[in-house]
Amino acid sequence: MFEGVRVVELAQWLFVPAAGSLLADWGADVIHIENPKGGDPFRGLNERSQAKSDDGRNLAMELVNRGKRSAAIDVGSERGRELMYDLLREADVFLTNFRPGVLKRLGYDAETVHAINPRLVIGRGHGFGVRGPDADKAGYGNSAFWARGGFGHLLTPEGLEYPVMQNGAFGDRAAGLSLAFGVAGALYRRERTGEGSVVDASLLSAAMWLTASDLVLALQGEEPRKYQRANGWNPNPLVDCYRTKDGRHIQLAFLQPDRYLPDFCRLIGREDWLADERFKDMAARQENSAAFSATLEEEFDKRTYAEWCELLETIDVPWAPYQSMEEVIRDPQVVANEYIKPVDAMGGAEYSLPAVPVQIDGNGPSLRRGPEYSEHTERILLEINRSWEDIAELTDQGIIP
Repeated sequence: MFEGVRVVELAQWLFVPAAGSLLADWGADVIHIENPKGGDPFRGLNERSQAKSDDGRNLAMELVNRGKRSAAIDVGSERGRELMYDLLREADVFLTNFRPGVLKRLGYDAETVHAINPRLVIGRGHGFGVRGPDADKAGYGNSAFWARGGFGHLLTPEGLEYPVMQNGAFGDRAAGLSLAFGVAGALYRRERTGEGSVVDASLLSAAMWLTASDLVLALQGEEPRKYQRANGWNPNPLVDCYRTKDGRHIQLAFLQPDRYLPDFCRLIGREDWLADERFKDMAARQENSAAFSATLEEEFDKRTYAEWCELLETIDVPWAPYQSMEEVIRDPQVVANEYIKPVDAMGGAEYSLPAVPVQIDGNGPSLRRGPEYSEHTERILLEINRSWEDIAELTDQGIIP
């Protein structure tokens, strides 16, 4: 889909590289620019949650840099800036998560870069947006998205001494998807007009989009519903979660309860509910929601999780099991739709990663491994007409490793 599109990515950590990985999945030539002294700091992040492949590859780094090439350049030096400008002259997209003030100081702000290449699509990822008092403030997923964007507040139960924390990069990948969407749209616009664009996305705005239902309530002066336990909050008990005999959980999603309830009642042998004045229609069930919820709880406690799953599979009603991550990766739907795919490790240890969350004509792209640090620096410089003598001199000067 993006074959022939070249992306220069001056970014590190997760948010903007996540956008670049989606473009790379679909065929773009994405050049990940790294610091010649140590590379992208995400390579060295050592957390308990960072999975490693059998040959020691950081799979979190792989996830957001798969399919790319790596070049290490001192982008703040005069000669490094010359190399970057030559790359940008031939590029279609410039992705960056450097803060506006840093970009201006280094010479990679939109005005300067567009003067070099007016057709360039510039995709910028921010913590808090490009304007306002905090435009130059550093932002990460757990700060700009989870904390300031309201997610942590909404999902923390009342009474906890500290808020619930997000799992790694939850906000970064959501914001990265938004930025990739904006860049794709800008490329389409350029094909029609010949003009480059500046695309901005932020962790804060991504959080606001994902919590939009709650923000709409706040905009109307109403208090959004904070975290509730899954069972017992809903005026429609048929859109709720129930515990099985063995302590697992099943989610019912009967948003059209009068349509689905008769078949459900016949399935479990509770046709009496259809004649019960308290439960006979939506209005009655809402008025007696606590009683109906308690009745459903009693019914679900009669069968195990496996028994409920087997039983519910026999009728056409919307429901889902609450699955662990280990169950998700083995889910027949995940397998059938290739939502997890093997990575072409080019002779390295085999491993798999979650696929790009979009398929076209029934297929998603193949996944390629991420680059080693500075793996393609020399090849990329040769592509912009640097000689081997130039490369040796740049190495001696520390501009490249």
